[in-house]
Amino acid sequence: HEADGYFLLQPDQTYSFQFGFELPAAGHLVSSYKGKFGYVRYYVRAVLDRSPQGALQCEREFEVEEPLDVNRPELLAPAAASKQKKVTCMFIPDGQVSISAQIDRKGFCEGEEISITAKFENTCSRIVVPKAAIIAKHSYLANGRTKESRQKLSAVRGNHIISGMCDIWQGKTIRVPKLRPTLLGCDIIKVDYALMIYLHIPGSEKLILELPLVIGTIPFSGVGSRTSSMSSQVESLSSWSSFPSAPPSYSDIHKDLRVDGPRTPLLLDYDGGEDDEEEGGLFMRAPEMYHLPPPPPAYTEVDQDTLNPPPVVHVF
Repeated sequence: HEADGYFLLQPDQTYSFQFGFELPAAGHLVSSYKGKFGYVRYYVRAVLDRSPQGALQCEREFEVEEPLDVNRPELLAPAAASKQKKVTCMFIPDGQVSISAQIDRKGFCEGEEISITAKFENTCSRIVVPKAAIIAKHSYLANGRTKESRQKLSAVRGNHIISGMCDIWQGKTIRVPKLRPTLLGCDIIKVDYALMIYLHIPGSEKLILELPLVIGTIPFSGVGSRTSSMSSQVESLSSWSSFPSAPPSYSDIHKDLRVDGPRTPLLLDYDGGEDDEEEGGLFMRAPEMYHLPPPPPAYTEVDQDTLNPPPVVHVF
C-alpha cells in the first residue's frame, strides 16, 4: 500500500532503505560530551514493527560538534586581573607576594599560542616560583547538587624570584593542546577553561590568579581587537613599577649569618596535585658561621728610586 505511505515486506527477501535527517541549525544543539560523571550523546534509531510480534530496533551513535567562533567580539576582548597575598611565618608577618596578569583575548583554538603578560613581586623572605597552566573545569548539576572536577593541562614556569625582587613576563607563551571545545547551552553539564597563573610559595598556599578561556572550533582570523589589546598591554606594563636600580652593597650584609642546623631549605618546589604536599626541595650545606674576607691592603704611592736605588761608585 505505497499510497498510504507503507508497504509489506515479503519473506525471504532483503530490503534496503535510505533515510535522511536534518539537524537543527547551529546553536540549537549541545556538542557531544563524555565525562567522568555524565555525558551528552546522540543516536540514530531504526525500528522494525513486526505485529503481532515484538518490534526490532538498533541504534548507532554519532558525534555533534557545535561551531564556536573565537572571533566573536566578546572573545576578542583582553582579560586582566591582579591579586596579592600576605605571607606569615608562625603567625608573624613575612611580607607579601602579588601577581598582575593579562592576555590579549579570551578565545583560542587547538594549537594556538596564548601570550601572557604578567608581573610577579616578592617582598617575603622566601624564594617563590611563577607558573602558568591551562585548567579544565567540569561541573555536573543534578537534583539540586553540583559535583565539580578540575584537571591541569599544559603548563609553563618562570625563573625563581628571590626576596625583594620581581619578574616580568612579556609575551611568554603556552600552547593550547588538543581539547574539547567549551560546552555551551547545557543546563546540567558545563565544561569551562581557565588560564591559571600562580606563585608557588614554600611553606604556604599558592597565590592563584585565573583568567577565563573559551576553547572554540573556528580559529582566530588575525583581525579585530588585537592591535588595541597589544597597546593596552604596553600601557599596563608602563604603569607597573620598574625593577630595583641596583643590587644591595655587600657591605650591607651582616657579618654573622648563623643558621639553626647543618641544612637549610633553600627552595621547596614540588607542584603535584592540588592537595598534594611532599617533603623535599633543594637544600644547601650552610656553615655555622660566615665571615667576609678581610679587605685588601690600601694602595699607597711608592717612590720608584726607593725600590731600586742607584749603584754607588767609589773613586780612589
